[in-house]
Amino acid sequence: MSTVPQTFSRRALLALAAAPVLARAQQAGPLFDGSTLTGWEIVNGDASSYHAADGAIVVSPFTSYPTWLRTRAEYENFDLSCEFFTKGWTDSGLYLFAPRYGPPTDCGMQIKIFHRAEEPTPYSCGSIFPVAAPLKVPVKPEWNTLRVRSQWPRLEVWINQEKVHDLDRSTHPELRERLRMGHIGIAAASSQCRFRNLQLAALPGTLKWDVLYDKPADLDENWVVSEGKPEFQTFGGVLRTDAYGHLATKRKFRNFEIEMYIRGMAQHNSGILFRSNGRGSEKPQHYEIQLHSAPEAHFPTGSLYHYKRAKYPRIADEQWYLFQMRVIEREVMVRINGETVMEYAGLSNLDDGFIELQAHRRGYWTEFQRIRVRTLS
Repeated sequence: MSTVPQTFSRRALLALAAAPVLARAQQAGPLFDGSTLTGWEIVNGDASSYHAADGAIVVSPFTSYPTWLRTRAEYENFDLSCEFFTKGWTDSGLYLFAPRYGPPTDCGMQIKIFHRAEEPTPYSCGSIFPVAAPLKVPVKPEWNTLRVRSQWPRLEVWINQEKVHDLDRSTHPELRERLRMGHIGIAAASSQCRFRNLQLAALPGTLKWDVLYDKPADLDENWVVSEGKPEFQTFGGVLRTDAYGHLATKRKFRNFEIEMYIRGMAQHNSGILFRSNGRGSEKPQHYEIQLHSAPEAHFPTGSLYHYKRAKYPRIADEQWYLFQMRVIEREVMVRINGETVMEYAGLSNLDDGFIELQAHRRGYWTEFQRIRVRTLS
């Protein structure tokens, strides 16, 4: 058994033990340069909604959702720190895992920024708004420090060096289905707020997505026309469907998660088939998730066609929305813009099968963006 030479001091040993942690901390970099919004973009608003001043990102008092500010990059696991200022009425928030399209709080999550030190509730400063109360509310009427460490499934949050959350997202009924990767953002609620010293260190990722469509070359690589004469056109990262027919993956999937962004014109009619035989609507049995933007339709968007009607998700025509689906054995779940709209546990076809995109009606286009899938055991 080896021993440590006596020439090593206690201080030196402690420094050696801390070295890996220090190395990780040194990888942290600024999210904000202190003077411009380089690396950020304003969503659904103009340049006066957010600006940089006196070393801080300033939320204008007239700015409110659906305007928000987000990083151009997306992040999965990270250690994030910043400071926020509260004095007088302050209402804002820090978005985590925010989507490209769709409501950031519902698809990802929001850590609420509020001026009042009060008993912890799901609406307090430091809450994961509006679903999880903090352990305490140590906010002060001055600059406050905020730290978030996300290493799936664990989520830890500190305000002024006091821990306010230590959660296992995989077991939390409201947070386990939300996005695990997305933008960092700053919320607005008609109240001025300031953020400074935003720093982020990326931590090792755990999500393993296979890209089915993200660029035109992916169409020929991953898909084949399986039925009819559909019109599938590529426009950069957008895949547009029209006419009638189906486009099938070249690979089979049994248990999986799939995620994409979708939009369609008024009364569009499309669908996502799974566990199919790769020949469109031809039997044997397959399943279809309906994409049909008609509130009073027999099976509106999100429905498992013929089996279970979805709660209509109230999506707007020609606006992108986040679509998530999970299939495990006999169960299928569909989420639209962060809301679970359909769950069904009676699937009888448990065979591997293809995923297919449907074009159902000429002149009624549907578009898809960033289609990703991951196999589940």
